[in-house]
Amino acid sequence: MPRSRFPLLFCLLVLIGVAPALEAAIKGTGLPLPRFVSLRAGEVNLRTGPGIQYPVDWVYLRQNLPMEIIAEYGTWRKVRDWRGTQGWVHQSMVSGLRTLIITGNKRTVRRKADFQSPPVAILEAGVIGKLLSCPDLNGWCRVDVAGNKGWLRRVDFWGVLKNEVTE
Repeated sequence: MPRSRFPLLFCLLVLIGVAPALEAAIKGTGLPLPRFVSLRAGEVNLRTGPGIQYPVDWVYLRQNLPMEIIAEYGTWRKVRDWRGTQGWVHQSMVSGLRTLIITGNKRTVRRKADFQSPPVAILEAGVIGKLLSCPDLNGWCRVDVAGNKGWLRRVDFWGVLKNEVTE
């Protein structure tokens, strides 16, 4: 084989061997988007792009804060918080644990999915809890906030898609 074609052939063989791995890295997990996760650590950098070469735009200091994944690029996740702030975090900084954050005014967790049911807890805006399930019960979800389990209307918190049903 002539010497001048060897580098071209070598590059072609490398690309053929690397292409499937490169394609998988760009695609991400293949899980549905958007979806909710939570922050795994007590300090998480939100970057302007998918990589450590991009500047840190924001630092989150609340473990278990719910985040909505809206895009993926390799090991990086583009997320949005409850205020609409968007940026990129590494996959190792998010967890599959479903959490919620209370929005608006004080919210009442009830024993049953009914306005007449006795209260279990009164929650302030910004409180973080666990999302246990959101069956299709007229907009109520089962939650756990600091060991207080009960029912909360999905309009009272952020951390679940509009019509999402979870078990």
